[in-house]
Amino acid sequence: MTLSRRMLLAAGLAHFMAPVSRAEAGAVQVMSGTAFGSTWRAVLSPRADSTAAQILIQSTIRQVDSTMSPFDRTSEIGRFNDSDSADWIGVSPGTATVVSEALDIARKTNGAFDPTVGGLVGRYGFGPIRKCAGENFLGIAAKGAGLRKSSGDLTLDLCGIAKGYAVDLVSAELLGHGFPDHFIEAGGEVRGKGVHPSGRAWRAGIERPAPGNLSLHCAVEVGNLALATSGDLVNSYVAGGRRYGHIINPSRGLPADTGLASVSVMAGSAMEADAMATALFALGSEAGPGCAEALKLHALFLVRDGSGFREMMTGNFAAFVLR
Repeated sequence: MTLSRRMLLAAGLAHFMAPVSRAEAGAVQVMSGTAFGSTWRAVLSPRADSTAAQILIQSTIRQVDSTMSPFDRTSEIGRFNDSDSADWIGVSPGTATVVSEALDIARKTNGAFDPTVGGLVGRYGFGPIRKCAGENFLGIAAKGAGLRKSSGDLTLDLCGIAKGYAVDLVSAELLGHGFPDHFIEAGGEVRGKGVHPSGRAWRAGIERPAPGNLSLHCAVEVGNLALATSGDLVNSYVAGGRRYGHIINPSRGLPADTGLASVSVMAGSAMEADAMATALFALGSEAGPGCAEALKLHALFLVRDGSGFREMMTGNFAAFVLR
């Protein structure tokens, strides 16, 4: 997904592994590579077969990218988007799973997360899709390993959820191939499994979204959960005194423009955390926390407040923060 609209660069809203002590530093293996226009990193036990893990991670990421990238017209999503047919189109089980989850989250959030807004994302310069339909996610159907759309102009952009799915899939593959303790991060979405080689729970950091001032806002104990953040620090631009970001508010058909700087969500899967963080950011600083409370989500909202930020937390997010 080269130049993905959810691309998180080193200078952006990426989670990063919380700093470790010198004693811990020698007790882990850290490996990395490229993924979805950004990077991936993994932390494993020093006894783990790093070569086998590297191959496994890269092949899993390539699998997701080759089927779900809207930038690749030969991918399953690329072919679906190009098609004007209203007939069922067969896709792989992985793509079907992600689309079904995307539609479920769209329903739960009353359309705040909408995988059919790719045309609007492209209109504002953040993606490759140019078709713009007058319909929304309700025009997409997923059944078994098939997808169908009610209009030829409807498209799917899974960049707000596929990266989370890739993290979940990598974690499952590592677990199934004899790597019970691992921490994986891809483009900012993170998931832990097992424990850090030192015996403690896995930790991650949430960045303070201040332009030109990279710093840690807080560290959280991820443990065996997943963490995702959505914000407008990196994928945005200012024109005519207004900020335009990559996250679309589907109800307005415009880039989300609220006082929010970022939203972080802790969940049982990176796929859920990824999509929910996008939805809550689109809803903004007023409706977002209300939605999070209604859905019992563990979320951290950072709201711009003058030259600083104001925190709002929902669910049990405060319990994960390391003070």
